[in-house]
Amino acid sequence: ELGMVSPAEFIPLAEETGLILPIGEWALHTACAQASAWEKQGLPLRVAVNLSGVQFRQPGLVNTVVEALRAALLAPERLELELTEGILLRNSNEVIRSLAELKALGVHLSVDDFGTGPFSLNYLSRFQIDTLKIDRSFVRDLTVDPDDAAVVTAIVAMATSLGVEVVAEGVETEEQLQALRRLGCQRAQGYLLARPMTATAVDRLLRGAAEAVT
Repeated sequence: ELGMVSPAEFIPLAEETGLILPIGEWALHTACAQASAWEKQGLPLRVAVNLSGVQFRQPGLVNTVVEALRAALLAPERLELELTEGILLRNSNEVIRSLAELKALGVHLSVDDFGTGPFSLNYLSRFQIDTLKIDRSFVRDLTVDPDDAAVVTAIVAMATSLGVEVVAEGVETEEQLQALRRLGCQRAQGYLLARPMTATAVDRLLRGAAEAVT
């Protein structure tokens, strides 16, 4: 009835009502199944799935992840779970235990929208984070705001020293992409590179890229 609804609108409501739990489980199983299908087609990709703080507080989270991987016959290293800084900063025994168990499985962990919350160097090393995703708010005015450029430079330098990958979010112009390259950020996502698409469209995109290389 409403047409396309932004996640900024429906995610908070889903968390409030508890619907985020079945939605999140469905998303996890669907992503694992698709990654497994791509792997069988010769396209071994790592697929990232966002986790809500509500999901992370559930005692059965790790079992849910294990079940999704097992059902899809997907290796854990093909799955990346995106967390928010808020989840990590809770620093509760449950969070620490769940993160340790997920790392023991071999799942990749990334911090989404990095730089927007109360930052702590401690959690990067303590929780063995694999990837930091620089929030789009620092990328948007990167080419005209020296402060944003300084923040990105600092994040890239810090992550590099810790052996953590960095991904810039929300890249929409060639100028932003080139500025990120100059600052040492080698990975990016955003509308400049690709818009949201179906799995079939991803197939075509990847096969076209593979053919161009060969």
